[in-house]
Amino acid sequence: MKLIMAIIKPFKLEEVREALAASGIEGMTVSEVKGYVRQRGQSEIYRGAEYAVTYLPKVKIELAVQDEVVEPAVEAIRHAAGSGRIGDGKIFVLEVAKALRIRTGEVDAQAI
Repeated sequence: MKLIMAIIKPFKLEEVREALAASGIEGMTVSEVKGYVRQRGQSEIYRGAEYAVTYLPKVKIELAVQDEVVEPAVEAIRHAAGSGRIGDGKIFVLEVAKALRIRTGEVDAQAI
């Protein structure tokens, strides 16, 4: 099992969800996060005054999947979230040692 974690632009979330659903992958956890990497923030004007926004809003999605669907899931996220411009995000794939469904006690593949 793997945990796929992707940091994407907020307005791409629905496209990513639809792409994953089209690939047969349902269920994910979504968190609103802020990031600071290569973009180095941006300047915005509010009531005539310019100020710097250091941390940009992003969305983090996490989904646990079986090994055989990792590549289709990663490709679906990359294709749906990508615009070819800086700030599109990152995808991380991590090993999952164990999964447990609290309600039923199912473990590993049955739990996801």
